Amino acid sequence: MDSSSVKLSPLDLMSAILKGNFELVNASLEESPAAIIIGNREVLMVLTTSIAVLIGCVILLFWRRSGGNKSSLAAETPKPLIIKQPEVEFDDGKKKVTIFFGTQTGTAEGFAKALAEEAKARYEKATFKVIDVDDYAADDDEYEEKLKKEKLVFFFLATYGDGEPTDNAARFYKWFTEENERGEWLSNLQYGVFALGNRQYEHFNKVGIVVDQILAQQGAKRLVPVGLGDDDQCIEDDFSAWRELVWPELDHLLHDEDDATVSTPYTAKVLEYRVVFHESSDAALQDKTWANGNGHAVHDIHHPCRANVAVRRELHTPASDRSCIHLEFDISGTGLIYETGDHVGVYCENLIETVEEGERLLGLSPDAYFSIHTDNEDGTSISGGSLPPPFPPCTLRTALTRYADLLSSPKKTALLALAAHASEPSEADQLRFLASAAGKDEYAQWIVASQRSLLEVMAEFPSAKPPLGVFFAAVAPRLQPRYYSISSSPRVAPSRIHVTCALVYEIMPTGRIHKGVCSTWMKNAVPLEESHDCCWAPVFVRQSNFKLPADTSVPIIMIGPGTGLAPFRGFLQERFALKEAGAELGPAILFFGCRNRKMDYIYEDELKNFVETGALSELVVAFSREGPTKEYVQHKMMEKASDIWNMLSHGAYIYVCGDAKGMAKDVHRTLHTIVQEQGSMDSSKAESMVKNLQMSGRYLRDVW
Repeated sequence: MDSSSVKLSPLDLMSAILKGNFELVNASLEESPAAIIIGNREVLMVLTTSIAVLIGCVILLFWRRSGGNKSSLAAETPKPLIIKQPEVEFDDGKKKVTIFFGTQTGTAEGFAKALAEEAKARYEKATFKVIDVDDYAADDDEYEEKLKKEKLVFFFLATYGDGEPTDNAARFYKWFTEENERGEWLSNLQYGVFALGNRQYEHFNKVGIVVDQILAQQGAKRLVPVGLGDDDQCIEDDFSAWRELVWPELDHLLHDEDDATVSTPYTAKVLEYRVVFHESSDAALQDKTWANGNGHAVHDIHHPCRANVAVRRELHTPASDRSCIHLEFDISGTGLIYETGDHVGVYCENLIETVEEGERLLGLSPDAYFSIHTDNEDGTSISGGSLPPPFPPCTLRTALTRYADLLSSPKKTALLALAAHASEPSEADQLRFLASAAGKDEYAQWIVASQRSLLEVMAEFPSAKPPLGVFFAAVAPRLQPRYYSISSSPRVAPSRIHVTCALVYEIMPTGRIHKGVCSTWMKNAVPLEESHDCCWAPVFVRQSNFKLPADTSVPIIMIGPGTGLAPFRGFLQERFALKEAGAELGPAILFFGCRNRKMDYIYEDELKNFVETGALSELVVAFSREGPTKEYVQHKMMEKASDIWNMLSHGAYIYVCGDAKGMAKDVHRTLHTIVQEQGSMDSSKAESMVKNLQMSGRYLRDVW
């Protein structure tokens, strides 16, 4: 056949290519490529389609082979790939100031933002960035890398519990305090620290003080002395006094020679959310899903999970004039887990009587359905990001029930916000006076010492009717979760979290009867064992370092009067389960205290059973209201001084749980005395030994 007469169809040509019959292909291609395409317009289409199919097949084959070894994980929820983009730093010629905060209740964050807002008004040629210290870096290396680049920083750091950092500062604090080999690596840094705490606690402002000292040791230049905020008095005054020391230093660093020497007097703007009211028909959906509900893989303070109250019972006898509640949260199916010694955070609700008083004082309908927003209608941020995150749309009644702290004493910023919306000039003047430096003594007496609640203050100034946006942003703080030492062990109760809670019921100096928000809720909670329509609460677990020794044979000494028994009940459940599993247990002694064995000897039968089963070696109980003199746990410790010293000499761990302001201090002094007398050493050596017990993790305290 004459090759010049060969004429292939598009499909024949493709078939020849795929089969490798290149004679036919060559014969066909004796014509010019252009002629082929003109003569066979389908060739181009078929060719490109075939190539696309071949590429697709190769990609599919590669994907299946690379993923074949993961087929067993198909049931797992796919994890999103998160690629952290490097931060792009623009040099706009402005000096940069970074303000960090470590906060538990929001006060430190509020002060950090207040400093930034005023600084922005004072120093237009500088930029100020407020950062949650936990969000600053993903790991230790990044903390170091980024902190090296800073030139001017401020830290607002709160201390809680037994000298511990707040949850969001724990990671930074651990990194910053444990690494001591860096030398003077921060010589280019200038800084200031404002610490927040309560002078009634032993380790007053420890976190802020320690960070301040380490910064100086590692070469940073301290601009102002560390501020010591005392929440037992008026922490706002402490902040104001410290802030006045900051401005002259920043004037020197951030003002140019041609800047005005006198800054315009600054008046803080009253914070306010943008409020949108909705049709009341939308409110029917609000209780179906609460923002603080399930749906998150990790449960924390921002993402708690819903837990039903399974069990509630009174622990005191009818003869007692007090109340202590045993409560069990059912966490089965929630994904929430805990360890012995951890804390549970509970979001609770205000009493209806408190909520109705708030509605009356605001003069608004409880059924008003609204949402709050931190941005303007055009999407721009309100108040430069100083507003707390908004809560979900709801009625006024729900907002006051779940989100507003109505019973704490109002801060001075709240008084100024009320003054701005008081229709009576005399009331506005009086509120402003209480919030001023001139009214410091009156505020300390009339608000702090008298423990006046926000609602009481609003009742005294009835013309102050702030709009909802102001009330929830600047007047009423957000209702905080309450923390409780978990009184169970997951080895015994893996699907339950047990809580031991004393009812708070007090008469305030003003005559007001104060009912604890969460303890009253627990007292009145309807458990699942009584009704399928039981009470529930959003809860989460906060990890603790209050743990049993890893070696079960190590001796332990536990001291916990009243509800301070809670974590030790969990410890003893744990030891019981370990013993049942064949573990060798070291000696364990428990010092417990209550008023009268016929009234408030909580968990008496359980404690005696722990002794009988060997989970507890010795139970020592102090009854403070049975004999002619009051006897407390520290007195019983002195009676057992020799035993305590012998146990400590054999490596014992000592644990204390309960009231930080009274009991824990007395126990600490008693321990010091025992070490000094039994160890035949002077006071300074005894103090050094007790401190070494703390530093080595053998002396642990869970105090409040």
